[in-house]
Amino acid sequence: MSLDSLTFDVTRPHWFVLYVRANQEKKTAQRLAGIEIEYLLPCYRSVRQWKDRRVTLEMPLFPGYVFVHLPFVERLKALTLPNVVEMIGSKNAPAIVSAAEIDCIKRGVEFGNAMPHFALAEGQHVVITSGVLRGMQGTLLRSQNNTRVVVAIESIARSFAVDVDISCLRPTGSFFPQERKAV
Repeated sequence: MSLDSLTFDVTRPHWFVLYVRANQEKKTAQRLAGIEIEYLLPCYRSVRQWKDRRVTLEMPLFPGYVFVHLPFVERLKALTLPNVVEMIGSKNAPAIVSAAEIDCIKRGVEFGNAMPHFALAEGQHVVITSGVLRGMQGTLLRSQNNTRVVVAIESIARSFAVDVDISCLRPTGSFFPQERKAV
C-alpha cells in the first residue's frame, strides 16, 4: 500500500520500512530505541560453520530493512540516523505496511520458525539449488498444486517441464525489490 492510494492522517503513526546500509540493521534498531521510535527488526537463527566451531547467529529476516512505526510528519527523526539510506516506497510516497502484515511477520518469527525465502513469481527465471536437478535453470511455471520449472534446450529449440519443490529454487541474477525508491 502506498500513500498515493489513500488519504491518511499524517499525524497518526503508520508502519514504514527503512532501507539501511549492509549489516547495520541491529545498530539502527538500537539507535531507534534510543530516540524512542517503535521499530521491528524480525530475526531468525542461522547456524554457521566457522573454522574451529559452529556458531548460531541472529540474522535479519529481511536484510537491509528495519520497520518503523511513527507518524509520517516525524519521518526525519528516523531518516537522519547514521546508516539509514532511505524510506522504501514509490517515487511519490513511502510504502505503508499494514498492521496485519506486521502481525503476520511477528507471528511467523515467534511461532513459525521463519526463514528468509526469495519471492518467486510465475515467468521468473530460476535456478534449482539442490537435489538431482541442481544447477538446472529455467522459467518458473506453477500448475495447480505443484511447482514446475520449464527448462529450455536452446540448441534444439525445445523445452521440458520438471516438478520441483519450491524451497529448492532461487531467482537467477541479483534480487532487489521492485518498489525500492527513495522518498
